[in-house]
Amino acid sequence: MAEIIRKLISTSKAAKPVAPYNQAVVVDRTVYVSGCLGLDKETKQLVVGGAAEQTRQALQNLIVTLEAAGSGVDKIIKNTIFVKDLNDFGTVNDEYKKVFTSHFPARSCVQVARLPMDALVEIESIALTGKVKTETISD
Repeated sequence: MAEIIRKLISTSKAAKPVAPYNQAVVVDRTVYVSGCLGLDKETKQLVVGGAAEQTRQALQNLIVTLEAAGSGVDKIIKNTIFVKDLNDFGTVNDEYKKVFTSHFPARSCVQVARLPMDALVEIESIALTGKVKTETISD
């Protein structure tokens, strides 16, 4: 059986994890990005404001983590968004659409009882590395 390499990704361009986990793990050509919070990498605190500001920062942390893993938002195949309050769904989508403008990945968005550091939003992703060809199938 061939050996599989597991790459543990850590970048100083994103906020450091708030618990014992890696920012991302790459296995073969698949990137698993841990939940990104709206943390400022310098202060290690949630950005000031509400769901929009935290979503914007969480997406920025996601973008730089993907880049460190040799991927990008255009190679994401699945996002999961956790929100403290589903009433923020529209606000989160407004920020999300600034990053994801076409060829949207699959996605779930769920309200949860509580997030680390009492965050309002957390985003985790599964992406690919290398050359990716996108085809659209519709009926």
